[in-house]
Amino acid sequence: MGLFTGKGGDQASGKSGVYAALEVGAAKTVCFIVKSEATLTGTRPRVVGVGHHSSAGIRAGAVVDIDAAAGVIRAVVDSAERMARQAISEVSLVTTAGSPASERVSVEAPVSGHAVSERDRSRVLAAGLQRCARPGRALLHAMPVSWRVDDHRGVKDPRGMAGRALAVDLHVVSAQADPLRNLMNAVAQCHLEVSEVIASPYAAALSVLAGDEALLGATVLDMGADTTSLAVFADGVPIHVDMVPVGGNHVTRDIARGLSTPVHAAERIKALYGSALDSPDDDRTMIEAPPVANAPDAGMNQYPRALLNAIIRPRLEEIFELVRDRLDAAGMNEASGRILVLTGGASQLPGMVELAGRVLRRQTRLGRPAAIAGLGDALAGAGFAASTGALARHARAPAEILSGPPRFVTDAAARRVARPASDRGPAAVWRWFAESF
Repeated sequence: MGLFTGKGGDQASGKSGVYAALEVGAAKTVCFIVKSEATLTGTRPRVVGVGHHSSAGIRAGAVVDIDAAAGVIRAVVDSAERMARQAISEVSLVTTAGSPASERVSVEAPVSGHAVSERDRSRVLAAGLQRCARPGRALLHAMPVSWRVDDHRGVKDPRGMAGRALAVDLHVVSAQADPLRNLMNAVAQCHLEVSEVIASPYAAALSVLAGDEALLGATVLDMGADTTSLAVFADGVPIHVDMVPVGGNHVTRDIARGLSTPVHAAERIKALYGSALDSPDDDRTMIEAPPVANAPDAGMNQYPRALLNAIIRPRLEEIFELVRDRLDAAGMNEASGRILVLTGGASQLPGMVELAGRVLRRQTRLGRPAAIAGLGDALAGAGFAASTGALARHARAPAEILSGPPRFVTDAAARRVARPASDRGPAAVWRWFAESF
């Protein structure tokens, strides 16, 4: 595959029109196999194979037991292949492995007064990527946010415009290399190639943002089991990706400790009775919880629902406050707009929308994935937003400039970036790509 591509959605399509998305999270592992089918207006994706199972060997997106992780991946891919009656050899991997995070760089280069060419454009983009090369990181996504030709700002495509200077504001998403390699090795154990890696919050945002939300400015929170990841869109393109290491499992463990009950019982209690907000009947409504040491003659413990919600709410407030702090630290408070969309498996508690809106001071809604042909209602909920977003990315996505698997930055490549500026002219930028990737 080439270094640059004009459309994210064209990157991982198989020659047969069949492609697969594999999401590996702390709670579940999901595989969707999709086939492009003709319509009166073009083509659309149709899900023809599905496999999903509780994850094993994964914690906070990172592999902690590679054999266990590979075993689950193998099982869900096999289920999807059987349903689709189609074998796959490569997948688009959706993950938070390596804690994907954003970097914004601005690069300017002279164009000597002639019309901007594709070579000029590629040279400036390559220089921007070079600036983001860090040892121990892997480049996942790179998207131009805006271009400038001389004093003309907000240019969408500079090619053909005359000027003396060409500049780009580039958004690059990278991840820690080793955790990502470990997950890719688990996939490789299943005799599958990773055609690309998609950061989970980016995929989830593509699935749940509707209408003009991405254009006006919106933040999407993908609330998972061990992490809460976020993606910010403005002017129709992603401008920031980040995550905080707290998720739904932390709420469950808080309940288990607070009610002295097993973790599996705490998860059920949270789903049945939990809420992010108080209600007038909470003090009078009693809930039952089995003791941790569930002896044959042990009875159920009873607690008012007010106690349960008093355990849940502080942890959820912590998650939203951490998100607010990360947005503030990145200078994204204004750029992220007034729209907040919650999605992910941990976003389903009653009162979550109201609490998030109160803490983050945004218009908040719960996001469900866009409908995809062949996907049943059971798999079309918020818990599958990232998986379905990977499919939506093939149909519609902002332009990206990287294609293929992640670019792992070696120490040697990072040292070449550190050379004095006089040693790194336009030709050196191209040599750096050839030598590094």
